[in-house]
Amino acid sequence: MTAETDLLRIDDQLGEEERLIRDTVRSYVNDHVLPHVGDWFEAGTLPKSVLSDLGKLGLYGMHLTGYGCAGTSATAYGVACRELEAGDSGIRSVTSVQGSLAMFPIWKYGSDEQKQEWLPRMADGSAIGCFGLTEPDQGSDPGSMRTRAVRDGSDWVLNGTKMWITNGSVADIAVVWASTDDGIRGFLVPKGTPGFSARDIHKKLALRASTTSELVLDSVRLPSSAALPGVTGLRGPLSCLTEARFGILWGVTGAARACLESAVSYATTRTQFGKPIGGFQLTQSKLAWMAVSMYQAQLLALHLGHLKEAGTLTPTQVSAGKLANARTAIDIARQARTILAANGVTLEYPVIRHANNLEAVITYEGTEEIHVLALGQALTGISAYR
Repeated sequence: MTAETDLLRIDDQLGEEERLIRDTVRSYVNDHVLPHVGDWFEAGTLPKSVLSDLGKLGLYGMHLTGYGCAGTSATAYGVACRELEAGDSGIRSVTSVQGSLAMFPIWKYGSDEQKQEWLPRMADGSAIGCFGLTEPDQGSDPGSMRTRAVRDGSDWVLNGTKMWITNGSVADIAVVWASTDDGIRGFLVPKGTPGFSARDIHKKLALRASTTSELVLDSVRLPSSAALPGVTGLRGPLSCLTEARFGILWGVTGAARACLESAVSYATTRTQFGKPIGGFQLTQSKLAWMAVSMYQAQLLALHLGHLKEAGTLTPTQVSAGKLANARTAIDIARQARTILAANGVTLEYPVIRHANNLEAVITYEGTEEIHVLALGQALTGISAYR
C-alpha cells in the first residue's frame, strides 16, 4: 500500500517473513502482471507462463507443510492472496484453487501414495489441479449433486457434469466430488482419462484472466486407489471451501486497495473548475469512507489470520469474513468508478476490471445469501436452509 493510503499502518503488524512475501509478490505483480493484465482481461486469456511463475515463487499450497510446500503462516498466505488480487482476482483464483481446493484435499485426506505422486509437482507448478464440486443445476446445495460414482468390481465408474471450474481445461488432475452409496467422496481424475473432458466457458465478463471450464465425466473408470480415503460426506468438500474462502477474504482487500489507490491518484491529478477534483468535499468524503471500509476489511482479515494460526478459526468466522470483505471490496470498486467517471469504465485503469471480477467473487465459494444464513444459524441455532 502506498504511504498516501496506508494511514493506519496495518502492515506494521506483519512479521518479517510476511513482509518479505508481501514485497516479493507485489514486485512480481507490478513487473509481470499489471503491465499486461488489461490485455489479458480483454482477450479472455491467461498465459501459461503465469501459472509456472506462481509455482516458482512458491505460492502454490504455501500454507501447507511437507511435500515441497513452503509451510508459511496463514497470515503470510493471506498477504500473498492480497497482493495477487491487487493485480487481478483471476490470478488469485488460480492460486487459491491450486493450493486450497486441489492440493489441500490431497494433503488432508489423501493416501501417502496420492500425496507423494501429486503434491510435490503441484507445489512447484509442474502439475496444475482443479476442484469439481459445483454442477449446472447444483451450486449452493452440493448435497444434491447428480454426479455419481458406482462400484464396478474393484473400480469406480463416474458419470456427471461439473460447472464453473477454475483451471479446468489446463489442469493435470481434477479433484472431483461424487455421490456414492456410502456418501459423497472425492476422486482424483487425471487429465486424459477416457471419458473425462473439459470445455472452456466463454463470453464471461468477470475473471477473464483465468480459465473457467465445464467438466464432463462420461463413464470414467478409475481404480480404487483414485478415491480419497480420508473423508466421506460433505465435510470433505466444505472443508476445502473454508480453506479457499480464507484466501478470498484476504484477496479482496487487495482489489479494494488497488481501486482506492487508483481513485486517489486520479482525484489528485484530474482538474475541474480550476483545481484537482480531490480538493472538493464530495470527492474527499468518498475517498475517506472507502479508506475506512478498507481498513476494517484488512483488520478483519488479519484477525482471522491470527485465529487460523492459533487453530481456533471456525467456518462461521470465515463466512463472516468472506461476506463482509467481498461486499466491502465491490462497494469500494463501484465508488472508485464514480470518481474516475467515464475513464472508470476503460481498461486503461484497473477499476472496472476489479469491479467486474468482484461481481463473481461475491457469489463464488458461497453466495452472500448462503453466508448470511450460516451466520443466522450460528446466532439463532435455527437452520434456514431446509
